Amino acid sequence: MRDLELRHISQPVEFRETTNGLGTLSGYASVFNRLSQNLGGFVERVDPAAFNKSLADQVPVLARYNHDDNQLLGTTEGGTLTLEADGTGLRYDVALPDTSTGRDVRELAKRGDLRYSSFAFRTIDDYWDVTPEGFPMRTLLAVQLVDVAPVNNPAYRDTTTGLRSLAEHLHMDVAQVRDAAPEELRKLILTPPDSRTDEERAEQNEGQHEMHPDLTLYRRRLDLHRA
Repeated sequence: MRDLELRHISQPVEFRETTNGLGTLSGYASVFNRLSQNLGGFVERVDPAAFNKSLADQVPVLARYNHDDNQLLGTTEGGTLTLEADGTGLRYDVALPDTSTGRDVRELAKRGDLRYSSFAFRTIDDYWDVTPEGFPMRTLLAVQLVDVAPVNNPAYRDTTTGLRSLAEHLHMDVAQVRDAAPEELRKLILTPPDSRTDEERAEQNEGQHEMHPDLTLYRRRLDLHRA
């Protein structure tokens, strides 16, 4: 199973008063087809179908303030959290609990201090390509949704998992991908997989003793591409 990853979007959450309880908090945990910021060597977009499997399978999902286990706001299993994928993205609505966390979140939302939403996930399927500018781009095609959260301080959890996915796609080590220039990665991503021979893959895996094994592989693939 893939490691847990976090992504956020800069979009204020919305608070609505209700006749019963503390009110409802709403927001988009993810927006479809919008490029992320640089995640440490690649950018990312979320396909509109990325959450379909989790929603169809009714996978249990939590709403937690700042992704904190001790600050639970609602759950899909309890019916206090609802999720919907619409034309914009993944929307969540959570009925705030009458707890210290719920009351704190209510006041922060009413004041307009909650400016970000986030979701935690594990990748099921992704696809690698490049942006029109030639920068590595990952598209999340299917994910296992874990939680959604209003957050104060947006931060991406270590994006090594994303780089590991790219490394697997290119049959390289994570360190080689991290050290390679975007232009090198662009050419490797666009090189048809069939042009990578077993000999090249073996050379890449055993190339740690060379000064720049990623460049060696890159140059060999370019030679094949030009042939």
